Amino acid sequence: MATERRVGVAMDFSACSRKELSWAIDNVVRKGDHLILVTVRPEAHYESGEMQLWETTGSPFIPLSDFSNREIMKKYEVQPDPDTLELLNLAAKQKEVDVLMKIYWGDPREKICEAIDNIPLSCLIIGNRGLGSLQRMLMGSVSNHAVNNGSCPVTVVKQSH
Repeated sequence: MATERRVGVAMDFSACSRKELSWAIDNVVRKGDHLILVTVRPEAHYESGEMQLWETTGSPFIPLSDFSNREIMKKYEVQPDPDTLELLNLAAKQKEVDVLMKIYWGDPREKICEAIDNIPLSCLIIGNRGLGSLQRMLMGSVSNHAVNNGSCPVTVVKQSH
């Protein structure tokens, strides 16, 4: 019996993350997989409601039909762009994959590694914006942190200039 693969893609809905998503769909995702978009929002302090519950554990899994709905996504403060949604809908139909999103709040380096373990992911695809060595030293590289600290295989898709 084949095991269920959970392919994670770190997404911030930038052009770079759309490129890594496209690469993942073309090269990694196969029929029957779960394609899970992992999104990390800046840490916020919520006084009440669902967001307060999800601040430490992340949101529940959000199916593609829900995160295609702008009204539903307003409560998460995430607005996927139309190009990304089109790419995901096409992948869901053509490759017969289950597309889900999970949103975390906090430091992307920490939360992406938490997602790897908590979901758990079979592999993670993450982008690299091509920071120079000084920028990487000052700001830290999310992709470098995931490669060095993630408990699953991590593939970095470089941003071409």
